[in-house]
Amino acid sequence: MSRSPFFPKFADLPVEIPIFPLPGAVVMPGVQLPLNLFEPRYLNMVTDALAEAHVIGMVQPTSETLLDEVPEIHHIGCAGRITSYSETPDGRIVLVLTGMCRFQVRSEVEGRHGYRRVSADWERFAADYHEETVTLTDRNGFLGSLKAYCTLRGVEVPWDDVQKMADADLVNLLCAHLPLSPEDKQALIETIPTDERARLMRGLMDMASVASMDVAEHRH
Repeated sequence: MSRSPFFPKFADLPVEIPIFPLPGAVVMPGVQLPLNLFEPRYLNMVTDALAEAHVIGMVQPTSETLLDEVPEIHHIGCAGRITSYSETPDGRIVLVLTGMCRFQVRSEVEGRHGYRRVSADWERFAADYHEETVTLTDRNGFLGSLKAYCTLRGVEVPWDDVQKMADADLVNLLCAHLPLSPEDKQALIETIPTDERARLMRGLMDMASVASMDVAEHRH
């Protein structure tokens, strides 16, 4: 992953950031996440973020409190920088958030203009800022599991592009965009070493494929 020259240096990452709690929506370093916002509080959040560091933290609510008015959030999320922004005639904001670095929530701080904010600890995920080459232990086996999973889920994948991607970029992209459960995505973003994250992802994909085969056998 080549780091954008517009990203802040690691030492300059903000201490407090706005958060967007959304189940199933995660971002990872170098990955782009498109967002379509229309709620007034999140329009306010984007306006404030653009006036400051352009940073928004993506976190998932816990499944147990998902329906609460103010759900609890997981303690690990990933922050992204607004790298594309446009306003629509019907009052929406369409933007692209490009992942920068994961963070641990120290505490929730006073909200602003209706949206929530947290104090972020970046140190645990400093490796997200390192330009290092990561090689998967068994890339061919990983791609085999990915193909089986995508066939099962009906996910279209540009395989020629996948073959050219660096291992770390591929794993981060899949964390964000595969149709995994929110709980599975949370487990993935909390796993720091890329190779370990790839092994976990492969296990999740293989379990889904086996479960589908078991269902199919019971139907016959």
